[in-house]
Amino acid sequence: MPYSTINNFLAAHSPDLNAAEAHGMAAGLLCVNPQTTSAYWLEELLDEGQSLQAEASQLLVRLFEETRRLLASESFEFDLLLPDDDELLSGRLLALKSWCQGFLFGIGCGQIRKALGGDAQSILKDVAEFTRLDTNAEGEEDEAAFAEITEYLRSAVMLLRDELEDERDTTIH
Repeated sequence: MPYSTINNFLAAHSPDLNAAEAHGMAAGLLCVNPQTTSAYWLEELLDEGQSLQAEASQLLVRLFEETRRLLASESFEFDLLLPDDDELLSGRLLALKSWCQGFLFGIGCGQIRKALGGDAQSILKDVAEFTRLDTNAEGEEDEAAFAEITEYLRSAVMLLRDELEDERDTTIH
């Protein structure tokens, strides 16, 4: 789904929220609990009492369910929902920071019940550091760094999902 489409729908209903943050929140929630419902995500996403038009609600539910599918896929298809490469790097960095904030919020809303292992803690510390990125960047070197960070996050989310899944499996037995 195009970032701009989701972002425009959200801007009309919740000006303080962008598509990157919403997607990060969905990814965080689903890493902690793959059974999380889209209704719960929407409830956390929107201000209390705020409602969406049917079209916007359907679009967001599709985004959530597509995120669920991609996170569950073993073919490493998951990717962060960020603005296209034709956007200014500063705008993409701002969206990346928002994605990380949303992800951490989603992890928190997911209510992890056990202490996290070292790898998971390290990933979450890195994500927290990325919320402090300097958005005044330009040039090829900064573009390369942005690409590295997004690829790291993509991999880190999948690793975190696997670690949390392993923890869920051990608590069931």
